[in-house]
Amino acid sequence: MLNAVRSARRHTARRAFASAAPARNTAPPAPRAQDAGAGAALETQDVTAMDALLRVVRGRVDPAQHCVLPMKSGLSWSESLRQRGAPEAAAAAPAHALAPRRMADSYCEQLLRFAGAPALFEAYTNTSGGIRTGKLMEHLDSLAGSIAYKHMLGPVERIAAPAALGFYLVTASVDRLDMLAYMSPVRDLRLSGQVVYVGRSSMEVAVRMEALNSDGSEETVMLGRFCMVCRDSKTHKAHPVNPIVLETAEDQQLWRMGEAHKNRRTSSAVASLARVPPSSAESAALHSLYLQSIVQSPAADPRVAGDERVPMGTTRLEKTLTMYPQERNIHAKIFGGYLMRLAYELGYSNSMLFTRGPVRFLSLDSISFARPVPIGSVLRLKSHVLHTAATREFPALIHVGVKANVVDIATGSEQLTNDFRFTWCREDGEPLQRTVVPMTYQEAMWWVEGKRALDLGAEIRRIRAEKRA
Repeated sequence: MLNAVRSARRHTARRAFASAAPARNTAPPAPRAQDAGAGAALETQDVTAMDALLRVVRGRVDPAQHCVLPMKSGLSWSESLRQRGAPEAAAAAPAHALAPRRMADSYCEQLLRFAGAPALFEAYTNTSGGIRTGKLMEHLDSLAGSIAYKHMLGPVERIAAPAALGFYLVTASVDRLDMLAYMSPVRDLRLSGQVVYVGRSSMEVAVRMEALNSDGSEETVMLGRFCMVCRDSKTHKAHPVNPIVLETAEDQQLWRMGEAHKNRRTSSAVASLARVPPSSAESAALHSLYLQSIVQSPAADPRVAGDERVPMGTTRLEKTLTMYPQERNIHAKIFGGYLMRLAYELGYSNSMLFTRGPVRFLSLDSISFARPVPIGSVLRLKSHVLHTAATREFPALIHVGVKANVVDIATGSEQLTNDFRFTWCREDGEPLQRTVVPMTYQEAMWWVEGKRALDLGAEIRRIRAEKRA
C-alpha cells in the first residue's frame, strides 16, 4: 500500500513536468546561441573599450550642444486632442536628402546633482536611503530618444511640431545593462550618450551613467545600448535615417562595435528558444531539477507552493493600470521610460517577496518593445520569478521576467507590448533555500532563458574581477 502511494505521488510529479519534455524535432539543427564564456568575453571587452572611447568623443563636443531634447509632450492634452482631429495634410514632411551627421553631433548629457540638492534626492530616494533605479532607467530611455532625434534633426534644442516631421522614433530593444559600481546617493550623476552606428532605418545608441566624485574624478556606474528604429508617420513602415561621417579612429572603433552589437542581436534572435530547442546541457539541468523535486519532496504535491520547491506559476505578481495622458511622449503614446520604471518596480517587489528580504539590482538582461502603448488603454503587467540560484559571491540570485500587455476592453484579449528581464541579488546572509520550479513547457523555456542570463552575468563578473586583480 505504501509503495502504491509513493508511486502515485511520483506519477503526479512526473505529470506536472511532462509538458516540459521537448517534442520530437526532425528539422535540421539550427545555430545555437554562443556559450556564456564567449558572450561574456565579448561583452566585457566591448563595455571596457566603449567606456574609454565615449570619454574621448565627449571631449570633442561643444558644451553648448549637450542639451537633452524633451521626450515628453509639452502640449496640453486638450491641444493634443485638437491637433489629432485636424486634417493630416501637414503631417508629412517634404522629401529631402538625409544630411550626413558627425558621431559627436548626437551627443547629449544630463546632470542629476544629488550631492547639493536635497529636494532632488528626496524625489529619487528609495526605502533604504539609496536611489530609485527604476527612475534612472526612465531617464536613460528618454536620453536615448533625445540622442536619436538629435541625430535626425541636427543641433536643435526642442522639437516644435513632431507631427510635421514625417517620421517618429521608437525604442526597439535595450541590450544588457550591468551595475558596474556602487551608486552612492551623495554623488552627482551624469547621464550621457550618442549614436555609435546606423543601419538603413535603425540606430545603435550608447548611454552611460557616471558618478562624479568631489575630487573631480569620474566613475562609470552603468553603460548600455539602446536600439532605436525610425518609422514613417503615415505608413508606419521603415524610414531611412541619416548616415554618419566617421572623422576619427575612435569613431571608426565605435562604429565597428555598434555593428557587431547589431549582428550579435540578430544571431541571438535566430538561436533563441522560440526557434531552437535547449542544448543537451540545459535539458540535463532541467532533468536534474525534476529529479530533485521528486526525491526531496516525495510527499508534497508539486503544484502547491512550499518553502523549498516553488512552482513558477505561484510566483506571479501583476498590476493593471489605465494609461493616462500625463505619461505620454511627443507622439501621444505612452513614454517607454515610464513602462520601464513600472516593470522594474514590479519585478523588484516580486524578487523581495520570493527572497523574503531586501535585494540589490544587479543587471538589466534585456528589454524588447513590440508595439506602442496608446493613451487610454488598459495595461496589464505580469511578473514571474524565472530562475533562482545561490553562489559564493551572492547567496541569492533572482531572475525575474515582466511582460506588459494591452488589454482589449471589449473582448478581454491581450497583446504583448514589452518583455523585460531583470536580475537582483542579495550579498550576505544564508544561501537562498527556495528554488523556482517550472511546471509547463513554456515555463521550462523561461527557466532556461533565466539560467542563460545568470550564467552570462556570472561569467562577465568573473572576467571583470580578473582584469581588476
